Amino acid sequence: MKVLAINGSARKNGNTDILIRRILEKLHSAGIETEVVSFANHPVAPCKACFACGDKTNCVHQKDFFHVVFEKMKTADGIFLGSPVYSANISANMQAFLERAAVVCDMNPGLLKHKVGACVAAARRGGALNAIDAMNHFFLNHEMFIVGSSYWTMAYGQLPGDILKDEEALSTMDHLAENLIWLLKKIK
Repeated sequence: MKVLAINGSARKNGNTDILIRRILEKLHSAGIETEVVSFANHPVAPCKACFACGDKTNCVHQKDFFHVVFEKMKTADGIFLGSPVYSANISANMQAFLERAAVVCDMNPGLLKHKVGACVAAARRGGALNAIDAMNHFFLNHEMFIVGSSYWTMAYGQLPGDILKDEEALSTMDHLAENLIWLLKKIK
């Protein structure tokens, strides 16, 4: 089993990365292979809506970092998305990535069907539910199973490392990891 984590933050080693790595450590300890890809220093261009991806199973218009990440996504059993909250929503890179992925999936139905999806959002204060909702809608619209937790999978903190003070969020992340492990093992 393999889980691909996609970090939508433009910041390396920030709060989103801390949340992702906390969960992946638990998955790895349970014998699940994990990989993290990050949009830091790898901007993703928006979809051109050319629909040339039909029967191609990847975007053919641009050969940027999207292409690499989407290939990894197709082979993973689980997809774990993480995004900081920018303007009460996901980051611009995560938005561009999900929009392009959605078009490729719409043009090639079933590419992500029955994969497991989970997400986290790191927020300074507000907008985290909007970010989680945006990522979960991507999963739902592509026939994936969403893993939940004991509360919303968000954490609060402004500067890198601040989220480590959010004890309730850390407990929520631990529950998310446990549920992700359980579902992955049940499906396989």
